[in-house]
Amino acid sequence: MADVATRPTHAPGRLVTAARHRAAVAGYRGGWAVVRVLPDPVAYAVFDRVADAAWLLRGRGVRRLAANLARVAPDGDDPAALRALTRTAMRSYLRYWCDAFRLPTWSRERLLATCRATGDAPVREALAQGRGAVMALAHQGNWDHAGAWSTLALAPVTTVAERLEPAEVFDAFLRFREDLGMRILPLGDPGTFRTLLRVLRDGAFVPLLADRDLSGSGVEVELCGHAARMASGPAALALSSGAALFPVTIRYERLPRVAAARWGTVVEFWPEVGAPSSGTSAEKVARMTQECADHLGRGIAAHPQDWHMLQRVFARDLDVP
Repeated sequence: MADVATRPTHAPGRLVTAARHRAAVAGYRGGWAVVRVLPDPVAYAVFDRVADAAWLLRGRGVRRLAANLARVAPDGDDPAALRALTRTAMRSYLRYWCDAFRLPTWSRERLLATCRATGDAPVREALAQGRGAVMALAHQGNWDHAGAWSTLALAPVTTVAERLEPAEVFDAFLRFREDLGMRILPLGDPGTFRTLLRVLRDGAFVPLLADRDLSGSGVEVELCGHAARMASGPAALALSSGAALFPVTIRYERLPRVAAARWGTVVEFWPEVGAPSSGTSAEKVARMTQECADHLGRGIAAHPQDWHMLQRVFARDLDVP
């Protein structure tokens, strides 16, 4: 009885947490090992089935995705259409994860052949002039594929990644993106903003996910007609460094049957967002972020199935505990 009385009461919780930690790490490592070696049709069929199962179970993430899609899709107020769209969106989301496991095995030729860009001439011009360029992205399509393509076809990518738990998973994704040719800085590190300013002044290409505020210091904007909070980092960096700022939307497209892959990535560069001529720095950043939101919203509304937003972004949802 003495041994029982002196044992820490939280020990079982620690054991459960440790077990979950090991399971998560093992799951990611197993996924990377197994999914890489499966034939394309088999791998993507498996992930489609996983997406369909998740859609049927309607867990928290699927319900949040549906609520977000209801606000951005043209027919989001039609229950049947919304349900079908959510299923398609879950397949797109799981396709991204299948891609993520398989991308390190793709050849340079496949990375280039299965990605195409539109509206990229002004970005190329800015880079040719030695001017840094900031891209404000949404969580759409396959941004890792877009980043790898950009490194090969435009300029080496420097970007920021949210820290994942467990740490081993974050490190694995870090190595994965670095192997694709990107330079990754961790979100939240004190020196990250200063590093980005420095590389932008040297003419760097910096794509940043902006449609979700992870810092708590974002800007309230109107996204697809609804109040939302977006990251202010892209606009603040462009304003402080003098770099060009371009909103970018990314989506999947079905490739012809003769192609080696079933799906490709489309990267759409929208017109440059210039700095306002008047106002305080905060006011300029807010107006620039809203202009980015306008373009991102158009891209999201045009291809809502590829917006992988399973978290809260709209102000009404953020106010709910």
